[in-house]
Amino acid sequence: MRHQDFNSLYRSTVGFDRLFQLLDGVAGVDSDAPTYPPYNIERRGENEYRISMAVAGFTRDELTVDVKESMLAVRGERQAEDKETKYLHRGIAQRGFERRFQLADHVEVTGADLVDGLLHIDLARNLPDAMKPRTIEIGGDSKLIEAAAK
Repeated sequence: MRHQDFNSLYRSTVGFDRLFQLLDGVAGVDSDAPTYPPYNIERRGENEYRISMAVAGFTRDELTVDVKESMLAVRGERQAEDKETKYLHRGIAQRGFERRFQLADHVEVTGADLVDGLLHIDLARNLPDAMKPRTIEIGGDSKLIEAAAK
């Protein structure tokens, strides 16, 4: 994969530094990244998302969902297993895992639930009122212009 140079974009944009850092980080992801457990990311509305992870065999007590700043971390730690069990074939993965997701600005985790072996994590983007689109009225108040000139 080619490395992208975002220097030209830095010259013509303001406040997108974090976005370019994220893009640089994603470009550096190798193809040997862990694939367990499998997951889906769905868009459920204009500002709503859901991550669904296949965590068959894990109980609620063995799963942890943490959010710190803009990083969502999901961990699964299996309890000690009975050593006396002898398997003829063992195809169900029973290993622990940790999967991390980088969250965009203003994206918050609204809930998590474990149903039928799927861990569903609901997210929502909550923009502050100051960031929502608005129309600015153009005024002609000469008093404001005079006060600014002083």
